[in-house]
Amino acid sequence: METDEPQLPFSDPIQQRYELIRPLLLDPERTATQRAQETGTHPETVGHLKRRFAQQGMLGLLPATQEVQPVRRSLRVPDVVVHELQRLKGLYTGFGARELARILFHTTMHRLTGQTARRLWERLQLAAPPPRPLLDYHSHPARTQARQEVITLYAQGWSKRSISQFLQVSRPTINLWLTRFERDNAASLADHSSAPHTPVRKVWLPVRLEIYHLQKRHPDAGGFRLWSLRGKTDLSVRTVERIMALNRQVYTDIPGTERLHAAPVPPQPHPFKATAAHEYWFIDGRMMDFALQGHRWWSLIILDGYSRTMLAGAIAPSEASWVALTVLYTACQRYGLPVHLISDSGGAFISDAFEGVCTRLGIDHRTIVSTQGQSYMNLMETHFHMQRRWYDYQLALSETPQELDAAHQRFLALYNSTAHYGLLQEQFASPIPLHVLGASKGRWVPPQELTRKFAHALFIRTTNRYGCVTLHRSHFYVDQGLPQAPVLLWVAGEE
Repeated sequence: METDEPQLPFSDPIQQRYELIRPLLLDPERTATQRAQETGTHPETVGHLKRRFAQQGMLGLLPATQEVQPVRRSLRVPDVVVHELQRLKGLYTGFGARELARILFHTTMHRLTGQTARRLWERLQLAAPPPRPLLDYHSHPARTQARQEVITLYAQGWSKRSISQFLQVSRPTINLWLTRFERDNAASLADHSSAPHTPVRKVWLPVRLEIYHLQKRHPDAGGFRLWSLRGKTDLSVRTVERIMALNRQVYTDIPGTERLHAAPVPPQPHPFKATAAHEYWFIDGRMMDFALQGHRWWSLIILDGYSRTMLAGAIAPSEASWVALTVLYTACQRYGLPVHLISDSGGAFISDAFEGVCTRLGIDHRTIVSTQGQSYMNLMETHFHMQRRWYDYQLALSETPQELDAAHQRFLALYNSTAHYGLLQEQFASPIPLHVLGASKGRWVPPQELTRKFAHALFIRTTNRYGCVTLHRSHFYVDQGLPQAPVLLWVAGEE
């Protein structure tokens, strides 16, 4: 049986290592220990080489100190791309990978990826500077050329950061010129005057004095009349009107400007300012702005002057005394009697029946006669604006008197349960009228006594099974009445 020579005469270390493990590769039954004894090599060395060969092939037999680098695939790019990269590298070295690919596409019309452009950039050597002088933004002989250079580089794919560092110009300046170029094209590159673009001032002191003297001679004339009196067209009518308004504030001798220069009058307290609940009640009526079944109905409401609570209200086809008595009776039945009752001089409130009830109840009824705008004293008149703006649309949707009355009662409940701006200004703990009113009551009167006070104009009756009532042996049918229901009757005059 032949055996391998102990010495392996090979000068190449890779070939020598391969011959050391070749018998083990050909005969898997042989062990590394047997081969080590045959060659005089340590068994671990043989086993280590065998394992590396199994994992890496011939590369596993190389010495550990030797680095293996794969052969790179040559990049096939046109010479024009290489020359352009060489030129760019001589100009500026701070380009990004995608920026290089974008510039190469705009200048050579060859599309490359950012990674390919970066690999080509790294392989190229730093080139000599180009023959033309490198001028930054501030070194160009003409400002137009410097701005043109910014636009050109940006159009070629340069980023604003690269342009800023290459031309030594700030990025806000670059943004300014790019924005102007997008708006005005090439005209934006030229120098523009920094003078203000406001129109020439035409209104000087002589012009104001001229109009001032015209105002003194013609204090009631308007802007167009004074403009025509000047006989000049250098100023518009609106400008003349503004000069007139300014003169009224400056000059005190122009007729009709006394109120503008008068000392401000301190605000006076309300003549019926309430300091407690049920001190002042206000009653008033308002004709609705819409018609129901061809007729415009009225809304009558009583308001407490302290808490701004609407105590009672009713809807009626007219502002009659019986409606006012109905509302007053309901309010007195719920909250007692007030100290003062304020109303205007409407026929329903100055009637003998209404005045008689107030006298019998001991209520101080004060009537406001409005000759110079004193109607503001009646708080209920001003509060009707809330009803008009807030709930007139809902009230106008009613189709029958019953629906209108139900909507009117919903308005009273909604108003009393929402915040009131006047209460907020007076710094109440809660600006809601019902919260301010609380459980306070006016002067209490027993129900029988209250009914007796209203008895001269009010009769309490109960309808029979036919919906009729009897008054002084006369039978009257109650319209929309229910059988066996208590009703209140008012008798007006001889009716």
